[in-house]
Amino acid sequence: MKRCARCRREKPREVFAANRSLRDGQQSYCKECAAEYHQERQKAKGRNVRPRMATPEGHKYCRRCGEIKPHSDWDRNRTASDGLSTRCKACRAIEGRAGHLKRSYGTTEAERDEMIASQAGVCCICLTAPAVHVDHCHGTGKVRGVLCFNCNSALGKLDDDMDVMRRAIAYLEGNVWKPTLVASGVYQLPS
Repeated sequence: MKRCARCRREKPREVFAANRSLRDGQQSYCKECAAEYHQERQKAKGRNVRPRMATPEGHKYCRRCGEIKPHSDWDRNRTASDGLSTRCKACRAIEGRAGHLKRSYGTTEAERDEMIASQAGVCCICLTAPAVHVDHCHGTGKVRGVLCFNCNSALGKLDDDMDVMRRAIAYLEGNVWKPTLVASGVYQLPS
């Protein structure tokens, strides 16, 4: 047994953390008092302190959404003391999408939603499918609009090359441009 220097109660040695610099090899505060003291110090420094939430066994409190969820709703994190991520899977997914828009296109979800609203919620090219994919110029990085998956991938497959797109349009219109192979690497254009 050992007396805690903070709460002044006799407690078993197992509830004290190890500290090699002290004579008996253990902290002078019990783990509960040490956690309380740490929280008080962080609040005094003006730092964001996690609230203590009573949760049932096998559950954890998410600070972002404010809900208590089962461990199956959390990603694993080996470095954390409880082995779970600091945010639930749903909150991490939301943050991941927002982070992707900011990193890749320099835009926010609100700006993307505003673009979709200005397009009446449909793709700018086909005018039928819902707009869900942000389209940007690969040369300048500038966002052009929000397209459906098919139209966005079609532009990507054609490498945003206007000449290739014109030839594709001519092909669809029936104006086939077929060069004739005369020799290896030599083509004769139709007159």
